[in-house]
Amino acid sequence: MLDQLSPPAITLQSLDQLYRNIDNQVRKLIRLHGTGLKCGQGCSACCVDDLSVFQVEADNIRFHYAALFKESIPHAAGACAFLNEQGACRIYDCRPYVCRTQGLPLHWIEHDENGRSVALRDICPLNEKGVAVESLPKEECWRIGPAEEVLAKLQYGAYKGSLTRVKLRELFAQ
Repeated sequence: MLDQLSPPAITLQSLDQLYRNIDNQVRKLIRLHGTGLKCGQGCSACCVDDLSVFQVEADNIRFHYAALFKESIPHAAGACAFLNEQGACRIYDCRPYVCRTQGLPLHWIEHDENGRSVALRDICPLNEKGVAVESLPKEECWRIGPAEEVLAKLQYGAYKGSLTRVKLRELFAQ
């Protein structure tokens, strides 16, 4: 059954490359912001239920952690199903995109009611001490958009145009 759910090997390789690129950019932001970022192993405030990922990421997790689904149960409801008792991620090496960028200062563009582009910023409340996120140059923030676009293209190509998303907890039920 896993073979039916797994994306093609080329898609898994492309997803792995995307993750490496994301991780490289994230490391630069972590170095830049230094001690202002409080995220680390055991900090799981952002690791909540109802986070969803593209099917390609869900199947990547299934592929790499098949034994976890056979031998383990999900973490209690309310927190991410993949946390262990100490609050650490059990799928850290294959964690999805959303988990790789949690806690960083975020920058994205939305359009207001008049169609004008508006730059928005946000950051995890645990990391907001210091320079106000609104005053950070966009280069010092994680730009929401480019990585999501690549991920959507991988999903679209691997699943014949589908942009289906899966809640992480649902992976244990399948």
